[in-house]
Formats: sequence, structure tokens, C-alpha cells
Amino acid sequence: MIARPLEFVPAEPWADFLMRLNQLLAEFQPQQIIIGLPRNMDGSLGPAAEKVREFMAKLRESVTVPMRTWDERLTTTQAQRMLREAGHKAKDQKGRVDATAAAVLLQSFLDSVGGAA
Repeated sequence: MIARPLEFVPAEPWADFLMRLNQLLAEFQPQQIIIGLPRNMDGSLGPAAEKVREFMAKLRESVTVPMRTWDERLTTTQAQRMLREAGHKAKDQKGRVDATAAAVLLQSFLDSVGGAA
């Protein structure tokens, strides 16, 4: 399996986020949702990771698809490099960087489980 970016969906406003997420879930029917967990370079968890856990707890109230976190260290850096190599000015395209970083994260997860996710 090869991950590809779909789109960047901002988490705010929350109602709009849930509406679009539910549309995507209905269309693609994923087995699970992989959520990036920001870790410090030494592997420890900081305040950003706590925000992700709070986000997941809130999301679980509205979504029944199983969720799990995956280490997102350096995914943005890799996405920016990939976009730059493809001729895009990544710094001017926040949504594109985020969507590409999400694809990098998902590809890392798929590679780790042998595509059986």
C-alpha cells in the first residue's frame, strides 16, 4: 500500500471538522485512524503530545473508528523536503505540507505493519 495525501482538514471549527471527517470516513471506510503523536527528539512526550491525547478523547465521543497514535517526529521536515524537490514552495503552502506530512506518517505506519493495516 502507498499512502497519499487527501486534504488538510482544520480541527476548528470543531463542527466543520467533524462533518468533513465523517464524509471522509464514509467515503474511504478506514479500518482505523492513525494520529500523529509529537514526541521530543529524545522520544519523550511533552505538552504537544498531551494536546493530541485530549484531541483523541474528544474525537472518540463522535467517531467509532478505532484510533491509534504514531510517532510523527520529522514528518513535517520530510514533507517540506519532498515538496521542495517537487518544485513547490512548501513554506507558502501550510495545508499541502500538513497533508503531505500526514501521508509520510501513514506510510511509516503501513511500512511498519507490512501494509496489513
